[in-house]
Amino acid sequence: MFGHRLLKLATWPGESRFSASRRSLEQVQRQKLAQLLTRVARQPFGQATGLEAGMSWEQFAATQPITDYDHWRQAIEGHRLQGQPGLIDSPLVRFQPTSGSTSAIKWVPYTKHFLGELDNAISPWVVDLYRQYPGLMKGRHYWSMSWVPTALRASMREDINDDLQLMSFGKRLVAGATQAVPQNVSLASSSDDSMFATLAYLAADPSLSMISVWSPTFGLGMLKSLSHWREELAEALATGHWGQRMLGVNALPCPVSHRAAQLLREWNGVLDSEFFIALWPSLALVSAWDTAASAPWAKQLHRLLPQAAFQGKGLWATEGVVTLPYQGQQTLAYRSHVYEFQDPDDGCIYAPWELEKGQVVMPLLSTGSGLLRYQLKDLVRVDGFNEGVPVLTFLGRSGTTDLVGEKMTAPVMEEAVTQLVLPDDLTTVCTVAVDDAGNGIPGYILLLEGTPGAGDASLAKQLDGILQRHFHYQLARNLGQLAPLRCVVHPAMRERYLHQCLQRGMIEGNIKIESLQYWNGEVPLWMTRAAEGQGVL
Repeated sequence: MFGHRLLKLATWPGESRFSASRRSLEQVQRQKLAQLLTRVARQPFGQATGLEAGMSWEQFAATQPITDYDHWRQAIEGHRLQGQPGLIDSPLVRFQPTSGSTSAIKWVPYTKHFLGELDNAISPWVVDLYRQYPGLMKGRHYWSMSWVPTALRASMREDINDDLQLMSFGKRLVAGATQAVPQNVSLASSSDDSMFATLAYLAADPSLSMISVWSPTFGLGMLKSLSHWREELAEALATGHWGQRMLGVNALPCPVSHRAAQLLREWNGVLDSEFFIALWPSLALVSAWDTAASAPWAKQLHRLLPQAAFQGKGLWATEGVVTLPYQGQQTLAYRSHVYEFQDPDDGCIYAPWELEKGQVVMPLLSTGSGLLRYQLKDLVRVDGFNEGVPVLTFLGRSGTTDLVGEKMTAPVMEEAVTQLVLPDDLTTVCTVAVDDAGNGIPGYILLLEGTPGAGDASLAKQLDGILQRHFHYQLARNLGQLAPLRCVVHPAMRERYLHQCLQRGMIEGNIKIESLQYWNGEVPLWMTRAAEGQGVL
């Protein structure tokens, strides 16, 4: 397609810069800090914290604190709600919503300078994609939307859901010509209608060559929605009318595809690869998270779409990008932001050129949004170097659950779960720490997807024993401070987990399956009853 050639041409200069300067990591990073400080030091917030444009890397690291969202919340809310000056001297494009595992929605200022930083990561990724997977040139692509709750849609800008907005304006125009789904699906009044329209356009396009989503569970949810709505979608695609969907979105015509309508009508709704191969015969690549707790769901998504290759996503957060897939490695996006890395054990801070193979660290980002030394709660391992640039593997979230002093971490929990001998029909979803796991005692509940069986209690006992190899957990169990770990098995556990995350303020499409979470407040009744052996509701 001509649009792909134009996009490849437009992104080529960014890829060339990324490739050519890999041996100059320290020089590039110092230059980026100098440029960033010049912009931040012009603003009142930067001046109030003692920032100076001429600070060296070492002065900046010695005088500025490590931060999280709470450090910036008041200034961001003053800018967003009261029109106060922003954090950085760069035009504001929009405020992007995000949320953590347990936090409510946060708003990250997306400035022109910040979007340019993201574009510096997207360009080498896109060129490398076309180089590795030439079949992408032959059809249209789907780059997922960052779905937001229905309740927020009326108060948000039209472009806030579209991942193409991460590109520069010119590249966005070119990339738009390669997309299977028009941006206007984001104008729907509800997430369901946006999803319905998205699936209609995807089903109608036999040339679809790429599906790019963030969470593989989101991709699996899309395929299940395709099954659930197959008759309604078939009617829409056969007639070219939305029916009761997309009311008020007059600018978005309903696609027509008698081929897709017939396939959907003949489909029994069972998710199997044979149907998806027939629907999307040209699919060349699926891209999604595939590390840590996302790994089993990525494998499941790939099994349903075997005609395509699979590429794991880099480590992206709404607050910034850490790695991008490049030459088969998850390479630090060193031309995007200013990066530092903190050892989670001793707190030591390292510049990216100081990292050594085998280190496990947490990224600190200083970005064009104005956030400085912003700590991402992610653990990454240094697995090597791509021409001098660190290659990093995402290990999981670094947060600790500490109900009664047991100091449990996500990597410890994930390692323990991998030692379980699970039946083939069971897949782990998440382990949640809850304030009342039974009889008013806090504890942990392992959530699994599959068919409940007589061996569930044995699995719980097995995992509890593995965790008791860790001193603080064993002590809490011995003192009766923690209830014995329990298992809850449900055929649709992944959907129940995602629904619970949405109920807790997280954003659909960005929700990661995590190995360990703390669920504050009241535990869902269905989970409590199942954990108490009363059956799954």
